[in-house]
Amino acid sequence: MHAREIRAMTTEEIEAHLDEAYQRLFRLRFDWAAGQLRDNNQIRAVKRDIARMKTILRERELAAMMAAWQEDEGEEA
Repeated sequence: MHAREIRAMTTEEIEAHLDEAYQRLFRLRFDWAAGQLRDNNQIRAVKRDIARMKTILRERELAAMMAAWQEDEGEEA
């Protein structure tokens, strides 16, 4: 999943995809431990998708904090 695809989603959609990705990572790790995983790169790809989603969620959180801070600064002036 590309960053632009993630950014096009709502925060709730990203959180839902993030939950699914964590479940997929768990299953992949379980399969790897059982010796049933054929492509180890799948684990790496899912971990990167998780990192992308968490990064974009954090960007949105910081943007909201900055907007609230700028509103507070505007009221004081």
